[in-house]
Amino acid sequence: MKVILTQDVKGQGKKDQIIDVSDGYARNFLLPKKLAVPADASAVNDVKNKEAAKQHKLDVEKKEAQAIAEKLKSITVKFEYAAGPDKKLYGSVTSKDIAEALKKNHGIDIDKRKITLTENIKSFGNFTADVKLFADVVGKINILVTGKNA
Repeated sequence: MKVILTQDVKGQGKKDQIIDVSDGYARNFLLPKKLAVPADASAVNDVKNKEAAKQHKLDVEKKEAQAIAEKLKSITVKFEYAAGPDKKLYGSVTSKDIAEALKKNHGIDIDKRKITLTENIKSFGNFTADVKLFADVVGKINILVTGKNA
């Protein structure tokens, strides 16, 4: 008997998966405990529609991530920091600083945990950072650190 699982069932499958089980197992265990529903035409169609909707949502999110990655290529995030006589910053530029500057100056909201710095930014100059926007979409941010004019 073919059934569609309404919950994860250990040893059988995950939610919304269509599986083939013995008639007795379905009638005596899965169906009475509401762990599954019979796989008739309308139920199978519902599962396919849910899957199509989920795939469409993922496609839309990926396109949005690619658009943000393209936008990030043209953006340079600028920081002005005070430094000592050896041109070393008193602090450092962190991924949190970069995320806040992107949101404040460019209106792009990116989680600081998605920003990966290849090196610690503790001096003046140009740097780049990677931003993991989606599963296989990575953007690059240009960072410019200059000194404060006192």
